[in-house]
Amino acid sequence: MPKVGIVMGSDSDMPIMAKAAAVLDELGVDYEMRIISAHREPDVFFDYAKTAEEKGFKVIIAGAGMAAHLPGMCAAIFPMPVIGIPMHTTSLGGRDSLYSIVQMPTGIPVATVAINGGANAGILAAKMLAMSDPELLDRLKKYSEHLKNQVEAKDMILQQKGYKNYGK
Repeated sequence: MPKVGIVMGSDSDMPIMAKAAAVLDELGVDYEMRIISAHREPDVFFDYAKTAEEKGFKVIIAGAGMAAHLPGMCAAIFPMPVIGIPMHTTSLGGRDSLYSIVQMPTGIPVATVAINGGANAGILAAKMLAMSDPELLDRLKKYSEHLKNQVEAKDMILQQKGYKNYGK
């Protein structure tokens, strides 16, 4: 049963939302991914948000651009955490999306990641789930260790190339 719902308003959001899915795949977290427009098909959206809890979702990751109502409307209906991903837009560079998602009224919070922050949304969802899942918490710790090892390996290559005094 999926624990995370991933929803976007358009297939143009897929490259960013796929990053959230990839992280969840790597961490072994089940999810369901959908394209649902809050503006173009509100009845489908309301059904999705109203039934997400009974489907077993514990977190929803919602990506949106421009007016970016999808994450906030999910948060208004779904009683569990919602993570918003503001999408980069050509007109305002994603600031419109960011402001629409992060500036929610009191009582309707949306945890918001950076513009196009799909991977971080996946990691944040996994961290929320790990509060009650020790095995997932262990996988997250290994994931973090892997990131650390990648940085150390890159630094070692840099040092081997003779940049030991770079910046001094």
